[in-house]
Amino acid sequence: MAAISFEEIMFTIMSATQDVFKSYMNIDLLAGKVEKKVEPVDSDVTGIVGIAGDRVGYIIIATDKSSAQCVAKELLMVDEADEECIRDAMGELANNIAGVFKTKYHEQYGSVALGLPLVVSGQLRAISEPPDSNETSSINVQCKGVTIPFKTVDGSISITVMVYM
Repeated sequence: MAAISFEEIMFTIMSATQDVFKSYMNIDLLAGKVEKKVEPVDSDVTGIVGIAGDRVGYIIIATDKSSAQCVAKELLMVDEADEECIRDAMGELANNIAGVFKTKYHEQYGSVALGLPLVVSGQLRAISEPPDSNETSSINVQCKGVTIPFKTVDGSISITVMVYM
């Protein structure tokens, strides 16, 4: 069994994110510059899916409330997106992106299991970074991984996908 490189994981996540947006919402996303670390991100809504198997880690999708509302309206096909719709949509988005990753990884490299999606809000910051004195809530994440920003051409949706394994 061939070992999977982190670059392969990164490109799989990039294509999975773009494919999910195109397939489920008919939205084209452009990928921005990939950072080879999990960056602190201010997000109103964050979807997290744990991955277990030969490689263990997380796929994290963070966005602002406006982008989350756009995603919820498109993904759930509703006119207005309340808090519950946004939570459902972000959990479903994280789950679908992780599912595409799981399918590809399983076919090529063996067993992969996904956790249930967790949807939270607040600032993501590295464990080594001191908390801001004004900070009300934060999630500490490991620093090893990649951060991939995505946005639509018109800028109506902007999300950040982070993965570490």
